Amino acid sequence: MTAQKGSAFLLKISDGEALPAYQTVAGLRTTQMTVAGDTVVVTNKASGGWRELLSGAGVRSVSVAAAGIFLGSAAEAQVRANALAGALDDYELSFEDGEKLRGRFLIQRLDYSGDFNGERTYSLQLESSGPVVPA
Repeated sequence: MTAQKGSAFLLKISDGEALPAYQTVAGLRTTQMTVAGDTVVVTNKASGGWRELLSGAGVRSVSVAAAGIFLGSAAEAQVRANALAGALDDYELSFEDGEKLRGRFLIQRLDYSGDFNGERTYSLQLESSGPVVPA
């Protein structure tokens, strides 16, 4: 496996069509993905003192964090509209090696900031709703 460029780790949002096209959320400088899951412990007397977990049980989730410079793109406007409406939407995470993950996400947080004499920036946090699957 070779190293991959962070600039090729993209967050994209669906256009909402029946056969969706995904548009890159512009201006992002950083993108981070976290896959998490709750465990179901099934340890009992026969476990010999070792913790045992139930495979495939519990709740799994994917969190995405991103931050960048506000450019006013259509994708950024759609993200803002979803955040204000509390609406779920389809997103795609795209990697340099061609791998893609797709799922429905809710924007948990959207922050804008700007310094005097500097660019306007934003950061966002998305949480999955339902399965996140390879595309």
